[in-house]
Amino acid sequence: MTDELQQEENVTPEETAEVASEETVEVDETAGVEETAEAVAPAPIPVPTGRPVQTVGRRKEAVVRVRLVPGNGGFKLNGKSLEQYFPNKVHQQLIKEPLVTVERVESFDVLATLHGGGPSGQAGALRMAIARALVAYEAEDRPALKKAGMLTRDAREKERKKYGLKKARKAPQYSKR
Repeated sequence: MTDELQQEENVTPEETAEVASEETVEVDETAGVEETAEAVAPAPIPVPTGRPVQTVGRRKEAVVRVRLVPGNGGFKLNGKSLEQYFPNKVHQQLIKEPLVTVERVESFDVLATLHGGGPSGQAGALRMAIARALVAYEAEDRPALKKAGMLTRDAREKERKKYGLKKARKAPQYSKR
């Protein structure tokens, strides 16, 4: 490359060395900046508009897989409607809470597969899965959902029964004689 530059422009070898060193310095500086920027903040994966978002939520022994699809606010939980699957109004309110928080109740249809645990654990897992799906769909919703505590996994689970005890900690009545 240096021979070509000298022949075309009649430049001295010292000048071509200076030009070549400047070019490499510029390339090295920009490469270092790009690497540090990527290491500090990875870019979120964009979800194409109109595509379903799939997430998982867990609570106690319940595991819920949710598919969030643009729609008109319908729920399909194991083939049933929200009112059929969760007749308790408290559970219904708990499940709709993430959609109400980001004001998108009528924007998405929720398709979910629920298994394990009981109604309370499944409702909590569904709430978390919906919140995660909303964040995956629109990253700007994360601060509101995080502040409301919907993205935090509730790790409390039932303690196992110990031998010699009636339950996890309840001992049989003590008899002195």
